[in-house]
Amino acid sequence: MMRAAIYWAPEINDPLHALGSRWLGRDAETAASLTQPEVPGIAEITADARGYGLHATLKPPFRLAQPYGALRDAVAGLAAATRPFSLPPLSVQDLKGFLALRETAPCPPLHALADACVTGLDGFRAPPEPAELERRRRAPLSPAHEAMLAQWGYPYVLAEWQFHVTLTRRLQPGERDAILPPLQVHFGDIPGNPRLVTEICLFTQAAPGAAFLIAERFALKGSA
Repeated sequence: MMRAAIYWAPEINDPLHALGSRWLGRDAETAASLTQPEVPGIAEITADARGYGLHATLKPPFRLAQPYGALRDAVAGLAAATRPFSLPPLSVQDLKGFLALRETAPCPPLHALADACVTGLDGFRAPPEPAELERRRRAPLSPAHEAMLAQWGYPYVLAEWQFHVTLTRRLQPGERDAILPPLQVHFGDIPGNPRLVTEICLFTQAAPGAAFLIAERFALKGSA
């Protein structure tokens, strides 16, 4: 019952990789558990994000409808046809109660990459099981979200997609006010550093409840 996902993750030599992994308490590249900053409650508020690893979703997790090798080849082909591009400076932002790293300016190539991952790789996605659909529908879905769920297996893709690197669970206002200062101190100015998107990552989850790991990074090799 392996699942796969296509994510953006900071490059290994980007300081954001080390800082973000330490904040979450796990390195999705090596599977190593890491000592988190001394922030009250950090282990609990990062538990869900820790299981997925430091990332921004391009194509959400899905069960495979085709062999893994075929998916891998398709991801490699998509990456080879995509040109590297600049990512706008990131900052810590509140996204519906979650604290996350988000872009500070629009980035059409980023949105186009996410759209290409969702649509171009959808033939490898097995349909969601009824229990998953039921879980998705517990949150109120707009007609647009429902249409995305029906067609693409996830409600927040294409026009409904928002780039975000999740750093906490949904927080109450008092929790957010307590966590935000040490989180900003931990990351410092690093999220705002100039960086290029030069690769996409194929993450895998070996079994339900297992942590997601980076199976492979694929370089973007497209040209103008």
